[in-house]
Amino acid sequence: ISFDKLAIGLGADNSIYIRYSNSCLRLLKVTTERVWLKVTGSLSCDGILSIEIRSVKDRKILEKKSIQIKEINKINLSGRVSVAAIVKNNIAKYHFNGKIENPKIFSDKEILAKWNFSRNISRTFVKGENTPRLHLVNFPTRAVTGSKWNGTQMNWRYKNSHYAAIHFHEDDIYEFNWHTDFTFKIPETMPSGIYVMRIRCEKYTDAIPFFVCPKLGKETAKLCILISTFTYVIYGNHARPDYSTDWQSKIRAWNAYPYNAAEHKEYGMSTYNYHKDGSGICHASHRRPLLNLRPGYITFGQTSCSGLRHFQADSHLISWLHAKKIPYDIITDDELHNEGYQAIKNYKALATGSHPEYHTAQTLSALLKYRDNGGSINYLGGNGFYWRIARHRENPAMLEIRRAEDGLRAWAAEPGEYYHAFDGEYGGLWRRNGSPPQKLVGVGFTAQGNFIGMPYKRLKLGRELDWIFKGIKEEVIGDFGFSGNGAAGFELDRTDKSLDGGMKMTIIAQSYDLDNEFMLVPEEQLTHLTNLSGESEDKTKRADMVYFEVAGGGSVFSVGSITFCGSLPWNNFSNNISQLLYNILSKKLREKTKKH
Repeated sequence: ISFDKLAIGLGADNSIYIRYSNSCLRLLKVTTERVWLKVTGSLSCDGILSIEIRSVKDRKILEKKSIQIKEINKINLSGRVSVAAIVKNNIAKYHFNGKIENPKIFSDKEILAKWNFSRNISRTFVKGENTPRLHLVNFPTRAVTGSKWNGTQMNWRYKNSHYAAIHFHEDDIYEFNWHTDFTFKIPETMPSGIYVMRIRCEKYTDAIPFFVCPKLGKETAKLCILISTFTYVIYGNHARPDYSTDWQSKIRAWNAYPYNAAEHKEYGMSTYNYHKDGSGICHASHRRPLLNLRPGYITFGQTSCSGLRHFQADSHLISWLHAKKIPYDIITDDELHNEGYQAIKNYKALATGSHPEYHTAQTLSALLKYRDNGGSINYLGGNGFYWRIARHRENPAMLEIRRAEDGLRAWAAEPGEYYHAFDGEYGGLWRRNGSPPQKLVGVGFTAQGNFIGMPYKRLKLGRELDWIFKGIKEEVIGDFGFSGNGAAGFELDRTDKSLDGGMKMTIIAQSYDLDNEFMLVPEEQLTHLTNLSGESEDKTKRADMVYFEVAGGGSVFSVGSITFCGSLPWNNFSNNISQLLYNILSKKLREKTKKH
């Protein structure tokens, strides 16, 4: 905490110091990671600089020292207070990594400034008590346990005095506040779709994707493609732990996007990475350059296939639609969250991309209402509808994820920190929130492997479903593809009668992990011998392709695999996976207008 020339801080050598102008007093070997300390520093009118460290646990004084400063005739304090960094000339430096709780400034034993961090947890500022508010820069993490937390309450809304801390990180960066260089107004006649804004400065170029949606209620096609922008942002700038510089040789050979997030962490990393202090990154924003949201970005550089994921992998579906001359509109997660069911209700069919993993309560509710009111949902990916996220009310560009309790996690949320700061709701898996993916689309995440794919094997169907395999003679389908070299791969979904709410569905094709290349997700495991499903691990690690209809006239087609869309363009779009999807969408787009 810094106030003009006076500051208390933590040094790079783990010393705790108090500094006034050129005088500094340090206490060494006091700090221990993950242990709360109460630090009190003072400067008296007669020039005595003091610092005291107490254990919060037993209130014992750990160390206490004082010195006489030289600048006794020049003591004068005025200006702004900064917490977790020293700010001079509007530039912050000497950042603090860790938690700070309820800082106070006294003058002659009277409170000059006091901030209660347990208040306004969902806001971007902290109200001061008889003093100006503190404005929080770059969204430090709130709703985190403080010094009083003892495990008696897990929800910060019900005992916020136990959550009176803010977790600061020097690498929090979610908005650069760059000046606007140009604007582009979408013409009224511009068709809905995916576009790229190409910009150039001297020898450098960039390509920024953007999505054009139709006006609400002014649909231009019968088919809606739901673009998973929330998932794109949550993964934004994922610095993969398996990244190797030898990927660059493949990137150059393919003329792919040259910059990798693992080599450029200055733009902020994803919620699949850690802060410098080892805590998981739980915030994401699109108001910064997202390197892996650029055309031609290769996520997996060591594979023999394309190595594309997310936005780039979804181009397999978009190119297929153009090749088959199927008109479509684009709706992003943003419209679905803001406008709900109204954004999609008039479409006969809706299709996802390869990985619609992250959803808010609003987006899930809209999709369920669409299905139950006659809509056709075509889930063309894997590991979808998995994590619950929150959106900030003041800054909708900000998303929050708490990786609570279980699930296949990049990091684990701390005990007591499972509830979102942005909306106060319990985070983690939608399955843990009573809305497993099986309730919406019939299948849910069951196994993950490397970026490899396998074929499906068709199952025998009744005559009423013969139309699905019209024009397909092969029993084995999808034994090819640009993603993992097979249509069933990387992350697999399967049916589960205990989670689907009693839906009557038909499994039309399956793919099993015959070579033991996949691992079962944690939420499916009980012990080293038993699984939650009661099935053996070999039977559980599979992809189920399903079709079912619901009472309101709606229907669902789910493929149970992330790599499915990568097979669509194979052999110039002429293959059995392409024919299968064409059969499904053609029928749904020809059906009579659905009920509302």
